[in-house]
Amino acid sequence: MAIQRRLTAEFALTIPTADLGDIVRPGSVVMLQRPGMLMFPVADGVPPLNTYKGDKIVQTFGASFSAGMKLGQKVPGLNLTNVPKRKCAVGEKFWVTAISVVDDGVVIQLYSDPYEDGRYFGEVKFPYAKNAIPPADQIAASVADVLSVQGGDQTQQQAGAEPPPPPQPAPQPALAPIAPPPPPPDAAAPPPTPVTKTIALGQTREQVVGTFGPPQKVVKLGAKEIDYYADMKVTFTNGKVSNVE
Repeated sequence: MAIQRRLTAEFALTIPTADLGDIVRPGSVVMLQRPGMLMFPVADGVPPLNTYKGDKIVQTFGASFSAGMKLGQKVPGLNLTNVPKRKCAVGEKFWVTAISVVDDGVVIQLYSDPYEDGRYFGEVKFPYAKNAIPPADQIAASVADVLSVQGGDQTQQQAGAEPPPPPQPAPQPALAPIAPPPPPPDAAAPPPTPVTKTIALGQTREQVVGTFGPPQKVVKLGAKEIDYYADMKVTFTNGKVSNVE
């Protein structure tokens, strides 16, 4: 139907959870342009029906009686006198959860943000004049007198449309490479192992001189020869070590 198509194109429907306690998929945010909109808590399960008539939002006797009956059926003992109510002021904002085209008008269901005692909902009806179906533009203009769609960030995705991908985080600047630690300082070379000089009986004089160097003094006594060093005395007999002192 042209009216249904026109209104659903203008108002993206919000999809609430089955218990009406939260939103599954948000739609358009609308602002109330007329005072007098009545709402009941979603926990009670019955949205009151308001009617836009003569530039005013009113609650007809028939709609109020019907709402009272439904409240009692939902919650025994609940009625119009003890049900929590919220009379909405101009400028309050709501979500549109349903648009119904009925025989004698158009009914739009509104759903509130959460308050301290929970969310509220209600319906507003735009009746046809003399039960004649008006052009879609005429109904849209009547709805616009009561509800204006908010632009910018408050207008959500069309119902059924895929939500936009979440914004990607800005790329982080690349970190400068960490310089490797400096090599450890060269270890000091170990001191040279002292060479132990040894002398043995029977070594030749050439071997002794080769190890200890020339003696400081030499005394020859026939077949014997005594070589004097700073800290020892070597006796050679027939050219070979025979004693060390």
